[in-house]
Amino acid sequence: MKLVGKHVDKNGAGHVNLRPEDDEDMWHLYNIIQQGDLVRAPAIRRVQSISATGSTESHRVKLSLTIQVSRVEFSSSGAPSSSADQASSPAGSSTATPTTTAALHISGPVASENRHVKMGAFHTLDIESNRDVRIEKVDGWDSVALARVEESCVPGRGAEVGAVVCGEGTAAFCLLSQHMTLVTHRISVPIPRKASAPGTSQYEKAMARFYATLYDAFVRHIPYTSPSLRAIVLASPGWVREGVFTAMVTEAGRRGDKTLSKALREKTVKVHVSSAHVHSLVEVLKSPEIVAQLKETKFAREGIVLDKFFKMLGVDEMRAWYGPDHVRLAADRGAIGTLLISDELFRASDPKLRKTYVELVEGVQQKGAEVVMFSSMHESGQQLNQLTGIAAILTFPLDVEVVEAEEREAREEERRQQESETPDGGGVG
Repeated sequence: MKLVGKHVDKNGAGHVNLRPEDDEDMWHLYNIIQQGDLVRAPAIRRVQSISATGSTESHRVKLSLTIQVSRVEFSSSGAPSSSADQASSPAGSSTATPTTTAALHISGPVASENRHVKMGAFHTLDIESNRDVRIEKVDGWDSVALARVEESCVPGRGAEVGAVVCGEGTAAFCLLSQHMTLVTHRISVPIPRKASAPGTSQYEKAMARFYATLYDAFVRHIPYTSPSLRAIVLASPGWVREGVFTAMVTEAGRRGDKTLSKALREKTVKVHVSSAHVHSLVEVLKSPEIVAQLKETKFAREGIVLDKFFKMLGVDEMRAWYGPDHVRLAADRGAIGTLLISDELFRASDPKLRKTYVELVEGVQQKGAEVVMFSSMHESGQQLNQLTGIAAILTFPLDVEVVEAEEREAREEERRQQESETPDGGGVG
């Protein structure tokens, strides 16, 4: 993302101009733009005009529209599946440039004068890459939104891990960046069982076809030439990953693809997972091999912290709290050591609800706690969303029942004081 311009005063009033460049930038915009914001972006609108003869003409006009946001929709890139005969590519091919396929649609009434469009007319802006977007927040920019803008504009980002989660005859190709996990492609090749294949020749031929299909798909969908790619993960149950690695190294040597051969030798990490499903990426990110190699990246940190929370929940549940109400109680007592919070909570349509989460984050940060913002486009973020989207690891144990009893007692005491201070207004009977 490019920061074209930023004009925000100390009170949060003002606007920001951003230029998205890839799928992850679209995801950032989806998290920055809220209901009620004023967004200005290029648009194409069909307009009608009446000629001197009275005939009506319709034509498309390029213009810039400002709308007041009423709805924001994001869709990530889909992952088409292919069979063996669909995934072939020319021998020796070394192209692996993924396309920008995420879509962001922003709808709402037109909020500024335009000679082609009436004020209040409803319009949907289709945000495109390399097109400037101007965002103004009516209620002002809070610290979380500004931090997201700064984070989105850090240079040198991109996919940091290319992962292939495979089983016998199946494979899913994934790209993991700081905020997104994209499944870019899937393949499926029928593999007969060894016992039902006389002499295992049919089995071996099917596996050879699977390896060839996987190789061609890998070259097209994993950007192994990118300098930002730090690891190539081959994950599978059993020993499928070993066969895949051997077959890919052999085929790269046969085709004379020295770049791929070098990337496989230097960046490949083979990880055992329980199933050949994309959800197994959570296991991948917790594996010691990946933790050692990617420990400072955001998505690896998310996996480590979530794993720590679940372990704490198992051994000392008084130090692992989740749910908005309980986490706020822990924050009020200064007990939070690490706050786990999903970016989904900051997309709340109710600005008051969003503000409570912003104040919670700012409050625990002021007390020295660590705040880990989880992306709901990662498997770890989706797991946290199943736990209400917010959790905390406490620095000292607190009993939920005792704390809730203290809160009830405090509210009761406050009510009694209010009643004693309020004149009854009646005479003596």
